[in-house]
Amino acid sequence: MNTNLLIGIVALTALAQEARSELKWEQTSVDLKPALGDKQAVAHFKYENVGNTPIHFESVHASCGCTTAQTQNEQVAPGQKGEITATFNIGGRTGTQVKTVTVQTDDPNPAHSTTVLTLKAVITPLLEIQPTLVYWQNGEEPKPKIITAKANKDAAIKKLDVVSSVPDFTAKVDAGSAPNEFKISVQPRDTTKAVYATLTIKPDSPANTGNMFSAAARVMPSAPASKSTLSTIRHDLATPAATAASPSQ
Repeated sequence: MNTNLLIGIVALTALAQEARSELKWEQTSVDLKPALGDKQAVAHFKYENVGNTPIHFESVHASCGCTTAQTQNEQVAPGQKGEITATFNIGGRTGTQVKTVTVQTDDPNPAHSTTVLTLKAVITPLLEIQPTLVYWQNGEEPKPKIITAKANKDAAIKKLDVVSSVPDFTAKVDAGSAPNEFKISVQPRDTTKAVYATLTIKPDSPANTGNMFSAAARVMPSAPASKSTLSTIRHDLATPAATAASPSQ
């Protein structure tokens, strides 16, 4: 092989190995715990181009409409640092929320060109309600049943207002056995007819911005007649009534 050609191949190979771009992420997962009343949870994902050529963002895509992502620069020079900001709009969501942002770059190495960033937010609700449904069987004794409402300790809730959507149920609120706990006693006026009600629960917390909570109460419909009962009814209807016995001769 020609010596000059061999030297050229080696040189090009060396240049190809040296010319690289790579984003190094400080972290790809962030855990957040928003404070009571926060409307957004914001995560910052920091990076650095540890390569020796510029790198470009081709796309930055959030996993849902409730999350947005923003880059500081479209191009990252060698040695340059920056961050992607992911903003999750909390709305009425509670519990553990996991959102992702998929970042695509022009890095020629497939192992580095796509990165998935994860935002996890643990949102403590203002009020936890258990159970969310109380019910009575048709004809059951109309005794009160209890719904427990546990308030967030930072909410400073002193009382609850509970209103039934229909007058067939009454609701009374008392202090619970534990701190920040309320007992909602729900009672039907009558259990001989099927009825359903939404119980609207409004806490007086200054952290509450008009959000309402709800539970439900229901008297179940009467049970349908069983097949054996229906069969007996049909038989009786089909059988002529017995004639009176004739007097003795």
